Amino acid sequence: MAAKAASKVGNTALRYFLGTCVPSSKQNAAKVRVPQLQFDDYVHMYFKENEFVYAHDPKKLCKTGDVILIKTLRQKLTRLITHEVVEVIYPLGDVVDPVTGKEIIGYRYREDVEEVSKLYGKTDSTFDYSKAPRRGRLEGTRDFTHKKMYLKYYDNPDDPQPDSVPIVT
Repeated sequence: MAAKAASKVGNTALRYFLGTCVPSSKQNAAKVRVPQLQFDDYVHMYFKENEFVYAHDPKKLCKTGDVILIKTLRQKLTRLITHEVVEVIYPLGDVVDPVTGKEIIGYRYREDVEEVSKLYGKTDSTFDYSKAPRRGRLEGTRDFTHKKMYLKYYDNPDDPQPDSVPIVT
C-alpha cells in the first residue's frame, strides 16, 4: 500500500513513512511495519492495517523495535527492497516525550517520579533509571536481538544451532 501509493505519485516525489523495525533475515536490509488506516465504506470507519516493506540499511542503523523514518527509493534495489532507512527516530528502550524531550515512565515524566520519591522517601526496591545501562551493552553475550533467530526443532550434537530458540512444550 505504501509502495503502491508512492508509485502512483511518480518518480519525482519522495515519500516518507514512519514504521517499526521487525526481525528480518535479509542482509543490509530492515523489515519495517508501516501502519496505515484503511477506510471501510460499509461501516464508515477507519481500521488500522499494517504493511511490511524492506528498507535498505547498509549501516545497520536500526534494531528490532526501533521506530524509524524510511523513504521510497527512486528505483528498486531488488524485487523486495523498495525503501531506504533515513534515520532512527526513537530507539527501543527509554521513551522520550517528542514535545518536551524529557524521558518518561509510563505516563509521567521521570524527573517528576524522582521528585515524588525524594519527598516521600526512596525505598530500597525502587529502580534507579540513571544507573541503568543503555540498550546494546550486552549485545553478543546475553542480548541476541541483532541476530537472526529461529526455532530449534531437533537436538543434534553434530549440528549445534547456536542462534536458535528451543521450543518449550
